[in-house]
Amino acid sequence: MRNRALMLAACAVLTACGPGGFAPSKGDRVFAPGVAGSSDIDGLLIGHRLMAAGEYELALRAYTRAAAQQGLNVDTLSALGSANLKLGRLNQAERLLRRATEEDPTFAAAWNNLGVILMERGKTAEAAQVFRRAFATDNGNSDEIRDNLRLALAKLDDPLHTDGQENEPFQLVRRGTGDYVILSTQ
Repeated sequence: MRNRALMLAACAVLTACGPGGFAPSKGDRVFAPGVAGSSDIDGLLIGHRLMAAGEYELALRAYTRAAAQQGLNVDTLSALGSANLKLGRLNQAERLLRRATEEDPTFAAAWNNLGVILMERGKTAEAAQVFRRAFATDNGNSDEIRDNLRLALAKLDDPLHTDGQENEPFQLVRRGTGDYVILSTQ
């Protein structure tokens, strides 16, 4: 609640600082840049920021707007899947991320995030294969993907493997900078 209030206050300040501030423009309409249907707002960027702030429902809405503007491409599918995962909607998340990996088999972040879902659903063997694919696709460049693969293989070798899992959660990643962390409840 506090984060939401701070976000609204920041938006009000930024709007007031923009050209024209709160001053009316044409007729009785108020100029509010980037509001309601503006095509220059990147819904994916807003969604990523909301995910980082822990506002998953708002992020899902931003990603849905991005999908309406850009179509269901690999980026919007992956973002929608990740938001649904954070909201605990595993079936929807899995369907969206599988579609993302079908659309772009070289998108390592989508493979990784699909692996996280599979681990959450207890499908360890398939998750290990998916993490291998993500690791290979990424050429081993992502520490998060490597850690996820290592944890999945450890759990595959020892299904009762629990030591250290609370300290080493499976991690969501996205295209570009930043990552999302999801704690394993297993």
